[in-house]
Amino acid sequence: MNVAEALLHALRDHGAAEIFGIPGDFALPFFKVVEESGILPLYTLSHEPGVGFAADAAARWRSAPSVAAVTYGAGALNMVNAVACAYAERVPLVVVSGAPGAAEAGRRLLLHHQVKSLDSQMRIYSEVTCDQARLDDPATAPAEIARVLHSCVSRSLPVYLEIPRSVVFEPCPAVAPRPPDPVDPEAVAACAEEVLARLSAARWPVLMVGAEVRRFGLEEKVDRLAQHLGIPVVTSFMGRGLLAHSTAPVLGTYLGVAGDPEITDLVERSDGLLLLGVILSDTNFGISSRRLDLRRAIHAEHGAVTLGFHVYPHIPLRALVDALLARTAPRATAPAPPREYPRYLPRDDQPIQPLDVARAVNDFFDAHGRLPLASDMGDCLFTALDMDNTELVAPGYYATMGYGVPAGLGLQAASGRRPMVLVGDGAFQMTGWELGNCRRYGWDPIVLLFNNRSWEMLRAFQPESAFNDLEDWHFARLAQDLGGVGVRVSTRAELAQSLEMAAETTGRFVLIEVMLARGAMSPTLARYVAGLKAGRGQ
Repeated sequence: MNVAEALLHALRDHGAAEIFGIPGDFALPFFKVVEESGILPLYTLSHEPGVGFAADAAARWRSAPSVAAVTYGAGALNMVNAVACAYAERVPLVVVSGAPGAAEAGRRLLLHHQVKSLDSQMRIYSEVTCDQARLDDPATAPAEIARVLHSCVSRSLPVYLEIPRSVVFEPCPAVAPRPPDPVDPEAVAACAEEVLARLSAARWPVLMVGAEVRRFGLEEKVDRLAQHLGIPVVTSFMGRGLLAHSTAPVLGTYLGVAGDPEITDLVERSDGLLLLGVILSDTNFGISSRRLDLRRAIHAEHGAVTLGFHVYPHIPLRALVDALLARTAPRATAPAPPREYPRYLPRDDQPIQPLDVARAVNDFFDAHGRLPLASDMGDCLFTALDMDNTELVAPGYYATMGYGVPAGLGLQAASGRRPMVLVGDGAFQMTGWELGNCRRYGWDPIVLLFNNRSWEMLRAFQPESAFNDLEDWHFARLAQDLGGVGVRVSTRAELAQSLEMAAETTGRFVLIEVMLARGAMSPTLARYVAGLKAGRGQ
């Protein structure tokens, strides 16, 4: 076994099931081993940001590491933003970068792709990953790999591995995985009992589930816990799509003044708010009308549990959920009425509004079953909140553009299911061209492209600026040359018909270019912008 094979086997043993990548000269030996060994399937894309976003989505879907492989310098540095997104949103992404060999590094010549020093790339990635290693010694490589991959899995954060091309084929022992980190059972028990005591004493307890529930693969257990507790359940904005198939009804998504007023009131008046895996970010809580006093909440996230001023450190979310399940039993409570989402799109010649897209998608789900969603940032994501609760991957906190299309490809590679992609025209200009890779791998996403010929979400914050205007690129015309089917729609009848066509067209991607008027926005985005502006004193 050589160093690359040892790494690939270790990645598989730690839950990775695919590699997304773009080769380059410093990474060619590693890619050769990946291709010829067949230990993990390799999907090559067109631009490094797309590689990172695709691997991010695959990792989110499977609650397990996914791999983004690139070359040194120009490749790895081009992917920093995608890895930063994964770090901010706690995604277990493994970056594997090729690097110069030992002989090259000792020549005292500046090497192509080098920035400042040969270590610059490692230092840059130390800011957006939780653990790093350079595998330049076959004798120590197994221990380094084990440590870094353990950090990735246990902390659900990106990690970085650099493999010099001169080391790839060197003999190497197999990697022995590290044992799980020890957990103090007495501390976990005391924490669980205090959590339950606080919930029992509360008049209006509420359970809010967040992104870490999916990151650590806890949805099924949290579903059972919700049945045991018998209290109202909502998701955070970043947790949208969680418990999509839950037997415990999810009332909806909390979004402060931008969301459903009943859900907002339920959360903001709660005297027993249990936040499971909810990341404390402005997108989750920044537009709270009552400025939530989170000191009164029970907050379990990032390996600790906080109850007011009392903190239990070193309590993994999984350990807490298991302890709560062990101390509760199912309750016979009347199920809450299911959330009603807009549907029944009129098939007429009226122009399309963003809320019409949600209606059309919900009608599609009724007729053909729900599909998982990959959404970019912008009004497409806010429109998704009016779609039936289904699995969703989206950069809800980091809010980078360009995520949607490559995330849809990563989602289909990881799940084997046909996804629906929501993307705006500004973001599509960045990474939409990754659709050209669908033909090679048999991917067939349905892409709803919100085209208002502008950066409309930015216009919502600063409407006077002309730089928000974009040209009309007629994206649907390009779909056939990229290997798919494209159609441009301007009326509600055309939108409904195009989705029926998409349902019947499999084996190729379908790009539906939805033409929207500048200034048209979903009601949720309008409320969100107003709430943020009010919070900033604008």
